[in-house]
Amino acid sequence: MFFYVVRRLISVVIMLFVISATTFLIFFASPIDPASLTCGKSCTPAVIEGNRIKLGYNDPVPVQYVKFLKGLVVGRDYPDDPQIKANNPQLVTHCDAPSLGYSTVKTKCVTDIVKEALPITASIAMGAFVIWIITGVLFGIIAALNRGRWPDRLLVGLSLIGYSVPSFFIGVLLLTFVSIKWQLWPLPQYTSFTDNPLLWAQGIFLPSVALAAVFGASYVRLTRAYMLETMSEDYIRTARAKGVKETTVIRRHGLRAALTPIVTAAGLDLGGLLGGAIVTEQVFNFTGLGWTSIQAINVADLPIIVAVVVVASFFIVMANLVVDVLYGVIDPRVRLT
Repeated sequence: MFFYVVRRLISVVIMLFVISATTFLIFFASPIDPASLTCGKSCTPAVIEGNRIKLGYNDPVPVQYVKFLKGLVVGRDYPDDPQIKANNPQLVTHCDAPSLGYSTVKTKCVTDIVKEALPITASIAMGAFVIWIITGVLFGIIAALNRGRWPDRLLVGLSLIGYSVPSFFIGVLLLTFVSIKWQLWPLPQYTSFTDNPLLWAQGIFLPSVALAAVFGASYVRLTRAYMLETMSEDYIRTARAKGVKETTVIRRHGLRAALTPIVTAAGLDLGGLLGGAIVTEQVFNFTGLGWTSIQAINVADLPIIVAVVVVASFFIVMANLVVDVLYGVIDPRVRLT
């Protein structure tokens, strides 16, 4: 198991390096001068040149990328010029590690912007994850064990409806009727978990439900399909023939085997959500990573766009790593690959 995890960690490091290099090249090696996108409508030749020096865009692209990687480890100064640091230290802004860049639009270190937005997105994503895993897997098992009967038809029908309705529409319905018209739930507002756990859970509940509805519906169908396939295997019939209790057959033999593809889908879906639940955050006006990325795209704030892409990729890759490790726990045969 140890060497299996080590191999996966090495592949993760290589993948993150490739992703960061590719992202950096796409945005900063393009024909468009990145410095011209740093000041919006107030751009003048003097401002563009000043921002080019401050952000290091006057260096060759490989040098810029090396400084970007160095900033992730030890932090970075903007501008990173020894002469300016010595003569005009008041003009230098230091961004602590891991430094993801500096936004001249917001005049702020990008890492600080990400730190403010990430807990919001993570809260919504984790809330949605818990709701859709519990409801999706549970209802999928119930549907599979009642194949052809009315619980199966009801749950499959509801899952088809849920899967067909976009999450933003569900969010608008919840916000309009549940919170505003019927006042069954307070208007969603984000509160930090450390400040008040109860208000935190209350604030993220409706956005999490809206985000979980579509995923939960797909997991009902996914769990049902894999449970039906697993419960028809020969070893299940053998266990029943030996007199093993039905609950043990379902829990230890059927569900465990069906969990492998479900874990794959769940890990990747969660990683994608942590990268930014854009639509849900827009509907409920939560200033998470999704909202932040939309604002950055509107003003072409490249450092923030690059940071969001890198952070989103990081969570997707790490989710894939967790899935691989869980594979080894669920199915020992995977460790040999």
